[in-house]
Amino acid sequence: MTISIKPSQDHPDVSIVMPCRNEEAHIAQCIQSVLDQDYPADNYELLIVDGMSDDQTRKIVHDNFGNTENIRVIDNPARTTPHALNAGIKNARGQIIMIMGAHAHYASDYVSKCVKSLLSTDADNVGGICRVLCDDKNLLHRSIAAALSSPFGVGNSYFRIGTAERRYVDTVFGGCYRKEIFEKIGLFDTDLLRGQDTEFNARLRKNGGKILLDPQIVSAYVARDTLKKLVKMEWQYGYFKPLVIKKVGGLFTLRQTVPPAFVLTLGILLVTSFFSLLSFYILLSLLLLYLSVNIPASTSIALRKGIGQILFLPVIFAIIHFCWGTGFLAGTIDFILLSKESKEGLTDISLTR
Repeated sequence: MTISIKPSQDHPDVSIVMPCRNEEAHIAQCIQSVLDQDYPADNYELLIVDGMSDDQTRKIVHDNFGNTENIRVIDNPARTTPHALNAGIKNARGQIIMIMGAHAHYASDYVSKCVKSLLSTDADNVGGICRVLCDDKNLLHRSIAAALSSPFGVGNSYFRIGTAERRYVDTVFGGCYRKEIFEKIGLFDTDLLRGQDTEFNARLRKNGGKILLDPQIVSAYVARDTLKKLVKMEWQYGYFKPLVIKKVGGLFTLRQTVPPAFVLTLGILLVTSFFSLLSFYILLSLLLLYLSVNIPASTSIALRKGIGQILFLPVIFAIIHFCWGTGFLAGTIDFILLSKESKEGLTDISLTR
């Protein structure tokens, strides 16, 4: 794939927008990784858009970074990610907008490499590889991290599974944009509590924009550390996917049809198996077929990452596939069949991955 190269430019002003809510465990390390950037400190600002955190997040920011001139804290009373992103963009002073997550850490050259790639190519959004962090002493956490960086868990999401060369993609983690792109195609859709980046990037591509994944750009985010958190996250991402599809169209790939179709088929067979022995046998066959794929995939990862992970990986993969599929079906009912626009009662979801 040919990537057009443009002449290099000086360091433009960058505004880093960081949605945040109840991130007391990660916020200090995240901010420090931003302050440790090799990009000139006078040329970037960090906007922490806080969703009215009720833990120690704001105190940690104030006590540790309150006197840092290029950090501003902005209130986000709506408490959702798209509202946070839009508030940050509206308050941004820089020519370039960079989206960062409070649950992540960034390499010291992250900002400079994003800006360089954005200015030296014809891309309208640039991002890099996002590695998955975990507590090395926690076997479950390590297993979740391994699943979320494997093709069986996340498909062909190159920013998660990695790539050897720069390539144009559908979306990236975070993102680095010229500010005028938001003036051209609008801000993030506030109906989408999850998937707002996917919808925005689809809108960007529909308007002729290009999204570049550069493997030299590196960040890392901390994976969910419990099965309960993983269930909630995967269900939410599945739930809002039909609304994304409804808004922009053309985002439903064959790979994405498998989890909801499988869950729906199993549900139908489970009900009919009470009345039909054939349905029971088909149901059993499908479950065995799933296990015949799940177990080898889990074993392969466990042999590379740590054999103890075989205790958790089959369950974790099942959670990823079944919860995403179930969420997708629920979203299809709400957003496609019932024509709802957004979901009440989910404004307390985490503002980070």
